[in-house]
Amino acid sequence: MIVKWLTVREAARGPVVTYALIAGCCLAFVLGPASGLNPSYGTGERLLDSGTRYFQHWGVVPDELFSGAGRPLLTPLTALFVHGSWLHLLGNMLFLHVFGAMTEERMGRAPFLVFYVCTGYLALAAYAAANASSDQTLVGASGAISAVLGAFLCLFPKARVTSLFPFLLFLPLRFPAWIVLMFWFALQWLAAQRAESGPGVAYLAHVVGFSVGFLYAWARYRRTTRVRRPVTAGEGDSQP
Repeated sequence: MIVKWLTVREAARGPVVTYALIAGCCLAFVLGPASGLNPSYGTGERLLDSGTRYFQHWGVVPDELFSGAGRPLLTPLTALFVHGSWLHLLGNMLFLHVFGAMTEERMGRAPFLVFYVCTGYLALAAYAAANASSDQTLVGASGAISAVLGAFLCLFPKARVTSLFPFLLFLPLRFPAWIVLMFWFALQWLAAQRAESGPGVAYLAHVVGFSVGFLYAWARYRRTTRVRRPVTAGEGDSQP
């Protein structure tokens, strides 16, 4: 009876971890130089220089990650809370809000937090390993969020997702989650094959995160009943 009461009480409070992760990312962005809202970073050239140093300090630099030094090993964790622009932040947070809430509810708060952090670290480290000689900084929560998408696909494949496609004039259309997420994964896979190690979107981190998230959910929850629930999500330019 006590366990049941705690479960109901926890569910009533909502996906606290998902909301906390969103709040943490937003706070880090607002306080950082990329938002342009913190006057301590200055303006113009000074702001650009501050941003470069900020990303190099908190982001993942592949040729430093495997140098043997201790501090760079922590950067895949800090990079999960650093974003390069408003569009980068808002796109990632949209996906985390939509798909993270149900995934957290299914996994539980503590397991979901561990899952998010570990898969995010692994996705960024995998990208860095594949581009070990690069000195380009990698930031963003997209690796971890891609893992959430993979887990969601495994746990809720029949959930219907409302998506907005630019080439269809942004008309809202509803599809099963497995169609939308597999289409998204295919785009990331194709983009990863053509991507270079220079600045841009780390598509390989998306592919690794999604794959690890799906495989973990399959291994951990394959014997439990999958749930079919309605979901509303936006698909388009704001991809993680």
